Amino acid sequence: MEYIRLKNSDLRVSRLCMGGCPMGGYDWGSDIVEDELVAAVHCAIERGVNFFDTADTYGLGQSERTLGKALKGRRGDVIVASKFGVHAQRGTPTYYDNSPEWIRLSVEGTLGRLQTDYLDLYQIHYRDGKTPLAEVVDTLEALKKEGKIRYYGLSNIHESDLDEISAFKGRFVSFQDEYSLACRKNESDIRRLSESLQLTPMTWGSLGQGILTGKYNKNNVDFKAGDRRSRAVYVNFHGEKLLKNLEIVEVLKKLAQKYSKPVPAVAVRFILDFLPESVVLCGVKRPAQISANIEGCDWRLDEADLKLLEEVSR
Repeated sequence: MEYIRLKNSDLRVSRLCMGGCPMGGYDWGSDIVEDELVAAVHCAIERGVNFFDTADTYGLGQSERTLGKALKGRRGDVIVASKFGVHAQRGTPTYYDNSPEWIRLSVEGTLGRLQTDYLDLYQIHYRDGKTPLAEVVDTLEALKKEGKIRYYGLSNIHESDLDEISAFKGRFVSFQDEYSLACRKNESDIRRLSESLQLTPMTWGSLGQGILTGKYNKNNVDFKAGDRRSRAVYVNFHGEKLLKNLEIVEVLKKLAQKYSKPVPAVAVRFILDFLPESVVLCGVKRPAQISANIEGCDWRLDEADLKLLEEVSR
């Protein structure tokens, strides 16, 4: 396993982080089994993964509950991150909320579901467009003093947010954005924010919601209604974008054979090499998936192969 220190912190984390979105169960198909999710967490720890990321909105808290169950007795060995800022409750409209009142309600709920007294990293999932960032930071600083969180970070931000965040440079330690061989639209934002704000980037959607695993082709992407990837907004599985992604997958398959690695491991390795100070988030459903992703660590792509992947995904 490879490790990195999140900037502005003493958190030494594995460069592969197990993401908790599928753990929430909502709209990820009918093959979500809690025992397999728990086993995947245990497999990750045994293979050197010490970083786990979730959010209160994943399955309306189910992801946090499952992760808390899986980490029982192992909490001191791992780094746990969660997110707040999405006001989601059954029977009511969902909206973004960064108010101090909601942050405090959210952190208490998250700590309870995770069965822990503190979070190593607490992240703003989405900005609400109205609460001043200064108020958010003041609330997070208060939670630090109370021992409920150790550090805080950002998610889903872009270069247009730079001016607002710059006033708090050195306070945040990380930020998350979508990035993979199937989605490179945020690449310049990620590099600029990393350099200007001295933050560690964390990539979500690192396997393109699964399209980069090599499992799919144009004949087996007919997802059922209970799987979010059936919706057109998940562009990686539809139309011309799907065909482009399958071109990338063909290159991944050839390189997987060359390096004797699973296909998703090569997709993970691309990010680790192309963004050398990053952490790669991968959501999984079962132990075999985390094992395949872990194979992306502790080796490097040849420069020619890195360039090949960069070109085919451009």
